[in-house]
Amino acid sequence: MSERITTPFGFETTALEVVEGVDLSGRRAVVTGGSSGIGVETVRALAAAGAEVTIAARNLEAGRKVASELSAATGNQRIFVAPLELASQESVKEFVRNWDGPLHLLINNAGVMATPLTRTPEGWELQFATNHFGHFTLTLGLFGALRAEGARVVNVSSSAHLASPVVFDDIHFERREYDRWQAYGQSKTANVLFGVEAGKRWASEGITMNALMPGVIMTALQRHVTPEELQERIRLRGGDKPLQLKTPGQGAATTLVLAVSPLVEGRSGLYFEDCNEALPNTGGMSGGLAAYAHDPEAAAQLWKVSEETLEIGEQA
Repeated sequence: MSERITTPFGFETTALEVVEGVDLSGRRAVVTGGSSGIGVETVRALAAAGAEVTIAARNLEAGRKVASELSAATGNQRIFVAPLELASQESVKEFVRNWDGPLHLLINNAGVMATPLTRTPEGWELQFATNHFGHFTLTLGLFGALRAEGARVVNVSSSAHLASPVVFDDIHFERREYDRWQAYGQSKTANVLFGVEAGKRWASEGITMNALMPGVIMTALQRHVTPEELQERIRLRGGDKPLQLKTPGQGAATTLVLAVSPLVEGRSGLYFEDCNEALPNTGGMSGGLAAYAHDPEAAAQLWKVSEETLEIGEQA
């Protein structure tokens, strides 16, 4: 087992501090959900470091407003906006069809959290359809662009993955009672497992994929949840510390570590929190990585189920 990766950064580090002195000139990035929350700060940091950034957003008007503001703030005029609705496979495929040229950084940041039971037209549970299936189709669809030169894929997961493994015999809550936190949890577990299997399949392609817990940040993601409920969820998982909130800039920092740090060069299947590789969750703690979230058999099964459900394969 490889030695745990630690960095000079921590809980209070901001995304802009991570990219200080980093030159991303000539690099192209896509940030899903880049028009709100930590997505905005992710785009800000990448643009400040000189990258060309495409904001993939459901709300084009909001995306254009953010792009304009960040171009003015960073002096980088190469911030673009493209439509993407992750819950719609057709929207994802349209984004892929419209992409041209290489892609060096894909930040799978967008997501929905703890929603009431909602199904897509295909009958899929919304959180899994958005948080995993949408990003799975997007990433595989962009495979040809990503294999250009040492591309990195970063999946924004959550400590909520501790709420549930991927329940393969009933992913979409067709036979069990719907629990919005279990549904969210298994979708976040899927974000980690995706990188575990991608690391095996894509090692020779120069593409890496890792996941992270950004921290607790009150953004539009929590529109279905109160701070009190979040604190209760943490308590139920064994955490006895008061809820510690991060700013959006601090919440985006771990994403940027995985996107630019030389310490993770060539590594896949990792899970970071507070800018460092997470420790194993041993119970009685609110953070860390669950054993089932880096189980290679579960990762291989998830990939197989995803390809079969979505009727897609790698787009070489």
